[in-house]
Amino acid sequence: MAGAVLLALAMGLIVGSFLNVCIHRLPLRESVVWPASRCPHCRAAIAPGDNIPLIGYLRLRGRCRNCRSPISVQYPIVELTTAAIFVGAVLLVDPPLLFARLAFACAMIVLFVIDLEHRILPDVITLPGIVIGFVLSFFLPPGWRDSAIGLLVGGGVLWLMGELYFRVRGEEGMGFGDVKMLAMIGAFLGWKLMILTLMLSSFIGSIVGLGMRSHAGVAAKMFRTLADVNINIQMIATSEIKTSIVVDAKFVELAVRVLHDAFVAGQESAA
Repeated sequence: MAGAVLLALAMGLIVGSFLNVCIHRLPLRESVVWPASRCPHCRAAIAPGDNIPLIGYLRLRGRCRNCRSPISVQYPIVELTTAAIFVGAVLLVDPPLLFARLAFACAMIVLFVIDLEHRILPDVITLPGIVIGFVLSFFLPPGWRDSAIGLLVGGGVLWLMGELYFRVRGEEGMGFGDVKMLAMIGAFLGWKLMILTLMLSSFIGSIVGLGMRSHAGVAAKMFRTLADVNINIQMIATSEIKTSIVVDAKFVELAVRVLHDAFVAGQESAA
């Protein structure tokens, strides 16, 4: 077991490094595989030794070797968060469900950070996520029927809410990216957890928004993106679904909380 945990830790750091590439390049519509990693400030290529997940950041003391510009703390945070999710998944979930839950958690981390920084949810994540979640449901929980209902109702309900808001207020209340994201959540988790997610995220997001007016949009997005987090699973889930969701509930929650705290701290230091 110790060997599996160490392997999961190493793989999580490596995957987290790749997620950082996705987070930086997808909003810019750049390839995530080419060219090699480079400093976003001076555009200098990053040496292989400096590109080792977490270790490279510590070696450079958070600054580019070439131009000495600061490297965002987001990079090690995303890497550590992803590593924590991988370790938790190995301890709590068995294959093949393990791989499905890890893929879902990674997609949610990328969506969360991009949404936090750019207020967009890239189709390149949500649309393939819908398809992958539904295909996997033929072999894994929640089953294809619950998945199909989840993606159709998830996308449809959120679209209807946005459309009604637009008709009443004359302005958009949410982007279509939210619709596709909730459809993806429904495809992976099924309609029961999708509906509970929608209700709790809207409620919690509204409460947090009242106390964080300067970050109201961030708060709402954060709790909407959590999807499978902060859910009282015992209310509706079977024992099989409980096992499949526990990684998301424990570790994705940790991920978004740490990332949110880092974002707030960065905003305060910039001010």
